[in-house]
Amino acid sequence: MARHRTRRYPVRTALGVLLAGAAVVTATVLLSGRPGGPGDDPVVLPAARTAPVVAPVQLSIPSIGVTTALTRLGVDATGALVPPEDFSVAGWFAAGPAPGEVGPAVLAGHVDSRRGPAVFYRLADVPVGGRVLVAREDGTTARFTVTRVAEYPKDAFPTAEVYGPTPDPQLRLITCGGDFDRARRSYTDNVVVYAHLTG
Repeated sequence: MARHRTRRYPVRTALGVLLAGAAVVTATVLLSGRPGGPGDDPVVLPAARTAPVVAPVQLSIPSIGVTTALTRLGVDATGALVPPEDFSVAGWFAAGPAPGEVGPAVLAGHVDSRRGPAVFYRLADVPVGGRVLVAREDGTTARFTVTRVAEYPKDAFPTAEVYGPTPDPQLRLITCGGDFDRARRSYTDNVVVYAHLTG
């Protein structure tokens, strides 16, 4: 897997967005995986919940020294996941499963900014077998074990694999990776960490 050997910090001022089909990227990270949109592989959305959602409030990844609050994330007009405005925190895709529910709960964050490393700067370094802990608003903690770390070109993001239904509670952690494309002012890839609930 390609790794982040060096990262540069060109001047960036805001979150990457897509307007009228053209990329207008002014920040480091545009998470291009789409929970479902025109032209995507079919993705079966989870059935309507019959119980209140227990929202995640904090994420801890001990192997890379990350502890962060979690904010709620949505999608833009194109269906692309919009990462947190604050580069120092990660977020939860609130339209999908919550961590600990059946299905793939998706958490995303920036890799860096013009000021330096952001919350998921070392996400690609998370080891298989590493622990990921998600504290929830009811005081419980969902404990996950990393099963795989992958990197995908943004123009070949495996939407169905990342967002599609699973038979058990799983977790996806997403950030940018690969090389920084100065012409597009965006990284070329996405890093995805896959994990399964273990307690």
